Amino acid sequence: MSKLLKDTVFEWVKIILTAIVIAIIITQFIRPTLVRGESMYPTLEENDYLIISKISYKIKSPKTGDIIVFKTNLLQEDGTHKDLVKRVIATEGNHLVIKDSKVYVDDKLLDEPYIHHQYTTGDIDIIIPENKIFAMGDNREKSLDSRYEEVGLVDESDVIGKVTVRLYPFDKIGIVK
Repeated sequence: MSKLLKDTVFEWVKIILTAIVIAIIITQFIRPTLVRGESMYPTLEENDYLIISKISYKIKSPKTGDIIVFKTNLLQEDGTHKDLVKRVIATEGNHLVIKDSKVYVDDKLLDEPYIHHQYTTGDIDIIIPENKIFAMGDNREKSLDSRYEEVGLVDESDVIGKVTVRLYPFDKIGIVK
């Protein structure tokens, strides 16, 4: 083989191996998702394109305030199971109380500047069981979340990942909090 052919083959092998490594990293550690609905308004809006860190919760558990994506038994129109995007409100061992449109975790009123209309419906008094999460949308009036039997408490094993970055719309690109 000529040196030119060897160099060309070597370059192609490097490119292919680099592409394979990048593909493995992308599929194992991150996942894109698209927001459907207005349950997370004003933090997230319909058609926001997000990147989820799938590795975040392999290292540590979700914490209050994190925005997560999790699997549910809810069905979409096409018959597939629906993933939901919600904010973690309480985790294992927390005492959660919702009354008089206020949310308390371990007897402390949650400071929730991110919610729409500053109003939370429901009358709940629960200690979050082991390996469970209580999650709600930021637009409490339009959010099907842990307050409702259809969703209920989220199993930690059903959490797909933590929402980390918004890629679209372009004028809102950045870290999501």
